[in-house]
Amino acid sequence: MSLSALSNYERGIRARNAVWAGFFLLGITGMAWIPRIPEMKTSLGLSDGQFGLLLLASTLGAVPGAQLSGRIVHMYSSKIVVRISGVTLPLGVGIMGISETVALLGVGLFICGFSVAFMDVALNGQAVAIEEHTKGRWMSSFHGLWSVGAFFAALLGGLVANFVSPMVNLVVISTLSFFAYFWVNYNLLPPHLDGHLGDEGEELESKVPLKGKEAMILWGLGFGLMCALIPEGGAYDWSGILLQDHMDIGKGLNAAAATIFSLAMIASRLLGDRFFEKWGHVKTVQYGGFFGGGIWGLSLMIGIPLADSHQMASLVIVCIGFGAAGFGMGPFFPAFNLAAASIPGVAPSVGLARIGIIAIGSYFAGPTIIGGIAEVTSLPIAFAFPVLLMFGAAYQSRFITVKRLSHEN
Repeated sequence: MSLSALSNYERGIRARNAVWAGFFLLGITGMAWIPRIPEMKTSLGLSDGQFGLLLLASTLGAVPGAQLSGRIVHMYSSKIVVRISGVTLPLGVGIMGISETVALLGVGLFICGFSVAFMDVALNGQAVAIEEHTKGRWMSSFHGLWSVGAFFAALLGGLVANFVSPMVNLVVISTLSFFAYFWVNYNLLPPHLDGHLGDEGEELESKVPLKGKEAMILWGLGFGLMCALIPEGGAYDWSGILLQDHMDIGKGLNAAAATIFSLAMIASRLLGDRFFEKWGHVKTVQYGGFFGGGIWGLSLMIGIPLADSHQMASLVIVCIGFGAAGFGMGPFFPAFNLAAASIPGVAPSVGLARIGIIAIGSYFAGPTIIGGIAEVTSLPIAFAFPVLLMFGAAYQSRFITVKRLSHEN
């Protein structure tokens, strides 16, 4: 049966499966280099501060990527954005893999930062429309598949670290994901079903001013998501270095914290739609921020000093903290995104893009900030910054209001 012969519900289910796959691939490609960071940093001879500065290349790509994506999705469709970024993202990963200089790695990071933001806004726009067509809540599970992909990338990188170079690791992932994105794009909702023009008869703004009621809500949501994504980026980008350089954990095991973090985030995001139904979006974010952040901070305070005398015990304690952080922050991203796509009079893609500029840029800038703090103090002390931001995300949950589906009371 051709796609055009399917009902809207059937197209929604097919697109749901494609978006699951899209987020899975986004997690793999966007995070493929994370477990190889300690090797690449060492091979380039970079200090913590220099490496953190290099990560700014991702931020410089992410900000225009999110901005352009929101405008293009609203004007044309989300499908065309996924089609473009399905080519540029694998390209960026491949360039990072073959880079032997700081400049070339910076180019790869810029392309990846742009492409991740560009695709993320479009996939989230598809996700909002899919929930309407299928009359079901899927947003948290979509982001759960991103976490599955990120976990797979971390696990794979750790497993092959002693056998293949970062170049082979990244080039293989780049090549396979390039072809996989063709299938994803084919099964997405077409322009007339993806909601990029809003509901029939609804007038939507293609731009949101910097001031006003809608703007203030988006700034509040964006700041909340910034408080969520800086800790997430910091956990992935700096956990391996924390374990290797400050706890003397060897190659392979230095990916343990990132792996546990990913597993915990997978669990909470796959359960997130149930959490939203039970506690609501606001309380789910509050619980995750306060409890997850508290346990994370306590584990770092206990575990890192313990590494000098009881290395494996310290590793377990620190990993428990990273697990609590991952489980707590898992539902943050879907909750804040749903709220940004639910503001009356604002196109979903435009709302998503506005907080995307703030948040995705912060995701990539966060590790740079952590690196700067580490350069002045130390990396263990610098981790207090992402811990405190988790409490900030919980506080910003007061801006979250999610549009009900048509069948909900």
